[in-house]
Amino acid sequence: MGARAAIRRSVGAAVLLGTLAGMGAAQQTITVSTPEAPLLPSSFGQWKGAPAGGVGGAVSLASLSKEALEECGPQRSAVADYARGGHAIHVEAIQFGDRTGAFSAFTLVERPDMKQGHDLGASDAIGDGAVLITAGSTVVLVSGATDGDMASLRPLAEGLPKVFGNTGEAPLLPSLAPEKGLVAGSLRYALGPATYAAEGGVLPAHSLGWEKSAEAVTAQYDDRRGKETLTLLLYPTPMIAGSFAKAIKDGLGGQGPSFAQARVRREGELVALASGSFSGDDAERLVDDAHLRQEVSFDKDVQPVFHTEVQKTASLLMSIAILSGVLMGAAVLLGLFLGVGRAWFRVLRGKPAAVEVEFLSLHLAPQNKPVRFGEDDPAN
Repeated sequence: MGARAAIRRSVGAAVLLGTLAGMGAAQQTITVSTPEAPLLPSSFGQWKGAPAGGVGGAVSLASLSKEALEECGPQRSAVADYARGGHAIHVEAIQFGDRTGAFSAFTLVERPDMKQGHDLGASDAIGDGAVLITAGSTVVLVSGATDGDMASLRPLAEGLPKVFGNTGEAPLLPSLAPEKGLVAGSLRYALGPATYAAEGGVLPAHSLGWEKSAEAVTAQYDDRRGKETLTLLLYPTPMIAGSFAKAIKDGLGGQGPSFAQARVRREGELVALASGSFSGDDAERLVDDAHLRQEVSFDKDVQPVFHTEVQKTASLLMSIAILSGVLMGAAVLLGLFLGVGRAWFRVLRGKPAAVEVEFLSLHLAPQNKPVRFGEDDPAN
């Protein structure tokens, strides 16, 4: 793979040089792009690069539905093998356009029997002889790893490409699913019909308005109330959400017995559907517990842009207030120094500390006496 990439770069450079030579002086500017760093390192921590050794597991990124994966927006991928102390692992990685796509792919790969954690990257899951990691906009699957390898994989997670700005914002919708009764590892996040269907969505996949930038979460609940599937749909505007909420509610009668006690609720841009074996009242409470909470949160690997801007604005206002206070204090001290100093200097010279303020006048009063007509006038 590396040799073919080098050949492609050489051919590209030759074509670029030939084009520039033909254009001559007409081309005044040249844009040079630096190639991205490799997605996976040649080695990390105690793990050193090793030849492919046939390490595999029950889970693989290569086994994902191509249509579902494309809905997540993959940008590039890489595979590599590493060894440490005679133990080998196989690593697969896919980088997506943003953190939203990466999390959707993470839930597409994750299995219900995987144990979730937050030791590596933004989130991780381990089980079936593999460790699944999402960090930034990248999903990594390490086959052949066990619980004992988790700490040694931290340099790998920390070395993955960082994301900033809008591409680094975590999706809101998965955080709206209520925690009570939620089956661990059952939450699925979809950005398109293929992903939604592959993740076990209960509604007709092509009827949910994906062309209008819809997002969907499917989560399983299992407790003394029974077994229930919660579907959360998020749309750009309340009007769009309202039309789809009405369509879903009108179509419940033909969805089967699991929808007999189903409940649908809309709150702003959010549509919530509970279907399964819960009673009507319990299903109602479940959808009521899903709220569009206006909360501000960020995790350890990225700070939102607005958080940074608020910090900058607060720092600027604080600096202005401090500068204003310093200038006011300096003005007061200068006034005291000039006033007291001048009075003290006059006293040393034997004069009173204060003097009467001179009256300033423009002397606009008539300078000549007015002409008087009478007996003193020589003309008479």
